[in-house]
Amino acid sequence: MSTSYRHRTRRRLAAVAVSVLAAVSLAACGSGGGSGSDAAGSGGSQGDKPVPGGRLKIAFWNDLQGCIDPNQVYWIESRSLDRNIADSLTDQDPKTGKIVPWLATSWTVNPQATEFTFKLRTDATFSDGTKVDAAAVKTALDGTRDLGPRSILGVTYLAGYTSTTVVDPSTVKVDFTKPNAGFLQATSTTTLAILSPATYKETPEARCAGKVVGSGEFTLDSYTAAKSAKLTRRAGYAWPSSLVANKGEAYLEGIDVSYIAEDSVRVGSLTNGTIDIAWPRQPISEADQQVLKASGASIETRALPGIAGLLLPNVTGGRPLADLSVRKAVQKALDLPSYAKTLFWDDYPAAKSPLTSSTPYFTDESAKLAHDPTGAAKLLDGAGWALGSDGYRHKADKKLTLTYLTPSPSPGDQLVQDQLKKVGIDLQIKVVTQAQYTPLATAGEYDLVSSYLTRADPSVLGSAIDQAATKQYSAKYSQDAATAARVSALFATGQSTVDPEKRGAAYQELQDYLIDNAVTYPLYDRLQTAGVSKKVNGFAFTSEAFLRANDIWLDR
Repeated sequence: MSTSYRHRTRRRLAAVAVSVLAAVSLAACGSGGGSGSDAAGSGGSQGDKPVPGGRLKIAFWNDLQGCIDPNQVYWIESRSLDRNIADSLTDQDPKTGKIVPWLATSWTVNPQATEFTFKLRTDATFSDGTKVDAAAVKTALDGTRDLGPRSILGVTYLAGYTSTTVVDPSTVKVDFTKPNAGFLQATSTTTLAILSPATYKETPEARCAGKVVGSGEFTLDSYTAAKSAKLTRRAGYAWPSSLVANKGEAYLEGIDVSYIAEDSVRVGSLTNGTIDIAWPRQPISEADQQVLKASGASIETRALPGIAGLLLPNVTGGRPLADLSVRKAVQKALDLPSYAKTLFWDDYPAAKSPLTSSTPYFTDESAKLAHDPTGAAKLLDGAGWALGSDGYRHKADKKLTLTYLTPSPSPGDQLVQDQLKKVGIDLQIKVVTQAQYTPLATAGEYDLVSSYLTRADPSVLGSAIDQAATKQYSAKYSQDAATAARVSALFATGQSTVDPEKRGAAYQELQDYLIDNAVTYPLYDRLQTAGVSKKVNGFAFTSEAFLRANDIWLDR
């Protein structure tokens, strides 16, 4: 199952915003029978009284960022762990997209979306015993702001942030110099999770390595990047999100995390009982889903909101993609339905926008993204790139070669390489280590890089491409000055009002503009799948498809 919404009129935008939020709960989107789990229910003894005890064993794919600090990390797997050790001011309902109480019991927003006032609950504490109060919230928001570009997501979430004022011990007022309509949703994310004031006395590096203290239902006992993590149940926890059924301590004694890069090994570990949850980066293949189901496991599936799997160009002077005709030719050369079918499965949803189909204000750009190799050839001919006897395009004895920089090659890279070759473009896949990748990308030593980020608000795109919000290479090199100014203006308009119709109009225009100017190349929509043992009960995804473990209990 896939979801397609077309915003045809401004009047319809407000209604569609609600519809798309509801669509966040896509169930079994082409997964061959998985169950989209947004609430308690997975496992072999559904409906039975929860049995406390036992440790959940979960295996992720990898940990390329190597950071566990909620305020800094963008890596999905780490954010799933963060969701269970750190609470946020608000939460977001996976089924409706509605923002609901958590550490904050209520809030008000001024019409300009520049002032947000939160009333806090008074019974929450951090695991070091410190009270979660207005002063702690101020320290947390100031501390995340002070991270600057170290918090790739936070830079956008807190765009225009000036200060947090302690009105009284249970009331804070957050002010912005410019409208930030997405801030309320941002308060539901792990990025703006509230940590103990002691955490903000640590260096950013120490925090990444595990020196973080939250108020969640689990504490972080240990974290070794890309190797393991251990979480332990927090005694006395009693302030979960209003979306959680279990209002007290977690049923699980703890969570043991490992990282298994090979899909086959991860699947085998689940079928033989070594692990309880297999959590891959890419969706579980159709063949592996059948293996897991045969063992009694379930396939839990949820559409990831936010930025689709993208390629971003380097348009700086002298590079091939500085020419709009060449950029558009690349876009026309990509066969997105074939990509989705070949890389995943027959009815896997094809990319239709720079935003995934479950993101509020998503606009279906399928017509502009249609596969058109003939049109690509005409554009390249017009740009002076002639097809040579070797099957590639040449101009003045120079082959039309694009360098794709990646630290984690995938079968999809070869597929893109093959599709571009059919129109005469030579795509060179340059595989580097993670340590090499950042400096090379920052220096602009590439023609194409990939990007995706998860957040249930369209402003997340700004974290990757809005030059007014971030200095990341993905924004710095993907647009010339005029294009960047227009992109930033559209983001600013989208953030200027909480009115859904006005926000929707701005984000529709933004998506149109990005495709018209080939600022982004959507490749695939994103689904999170997880293989879950039959002994696991109460499995649930958050709105951003992270693990919520409050209600999980194990058959024993």
